[in-house]
Amino acid sequence: MDPGAQEQLTFEDALSRLEALVAAMEAGDVPLAQLLSKFEDADKLLRRCQGCLTDAELKIERLRQDREGLRTEPFVESALGDAE
Repeated sequence: MDPGAQEQLTFEDALSRLEALVAAMEAGDVPLAQLLSKFEDADKLLRRCQGCLTDAELKIERLRQDREGLRTEPFVESALGDAE
């Protein structure tokens, strides 16, 4: 699977593919060359799943901060301050 297509996978799709790869590797009847290829694919899928979970965690944290009034915006110096 090419990296661009993998970036489009939902968390659920990536997890399902990862579980299928792990099951195939655990079966023990995969030749070494295929095993290495499957391992590489599984690693990419794992990273995709971790990225999805991190994004979800950040969204939840932002929503919590918004709800509790804790969210702050970064300070941006105005252009007027430079016109001295």
